[in-house]
Amino acid sequence: MLSNLQLFLDAKVIQYNQPNFIENDPIVIPHQFQKRQDIEIMGFFAAVLAWGQRKTIIHKCQELIERMDNSPFDFIQNHQEIDLKALLGFKHRTFNDTDLLYFISFFRQHYQHYNSLEDAFFIGINSSTEEMLNHFRNYFFSLPDFPRRTVKHVSSPQQKSTCKRLNMFLRWMVRKDQNGVDFGIWQKIKPANLICPCDLHVDRVARKLKLITRKQTDWQTALELTAKLRGFDPQDPAKYDFALFGLGIEERWGEGFDLTKMDFD
Repeated sequence: MLSNLQLFLDAKVIQYNQPNFIENDPIVIPHQFQKRQDIEIMGFFAAVLAWGQRKTIIHKCQELIERMDNSPFDFIQNHQEIDLKALLGFKHRTFNDTDLLYFISFFRQHYQHYNSLEDAFFIGINSSTEEMLNHFRNYFFSLPDFPRRTVKHVSSPQQKSTCKRLNMFLRWMVRKDQNGVDFGIWQKIKPANLICPCDLHVDRVARKLKLITRKQTDWQTALELTAKLRGFDPQDPAKYDFALFGLGIEERWGEGFDLTKMDFD
């Protein structure tokens, strides 16, 4: 028998996991493209730059696309040194052109050897997401003389981070359903292994629903939340990101919502 809480969250997933969610969310950026590599590259940038208001994030990502001649994969593969001048001066919060140039170098190096960015994460069918994220960070900074300032933009469980941006990116690439919000273009990593992105809104709502009991917010918190969500859907726990995020940012549950009137027993 399904609990009232699961029924409630399932309904919220249906409400927010809809095509109209795309327009006002950073996921709109990779949805502009058809080519797999363009989706991966701009999905990654959109996730990494996901700080602050969604409108600003989308605007800065759109600026980045234009700086890469509206064809990110082609720009990364075929640019000459002089073409990189178009990227100078790009900035969003603490992410600047030094970071951007390293990201471009990494992507160029990676796609010379692999057809998909999934290969940067996947290390084996029995590997956990924690192992994959740790591997990815080490791999990402494997180029010689990477800028020390750039390391703060790619997190991992080794730093005890919730890795909310990378987990969001993985959700976009791995999950697939009939609603078409997430892309589901990766096949090696399974939806059952995804970790729910634990941003400010998700964290607040999850605590109100007693899905999180841990006092601090770190990697273990993300694992705790996902373990609870797997109790509702073992094969697709990250789908509840739609419900928790939607409740937080659209319905303002993190701003004094009164749960005493809700019965989730």
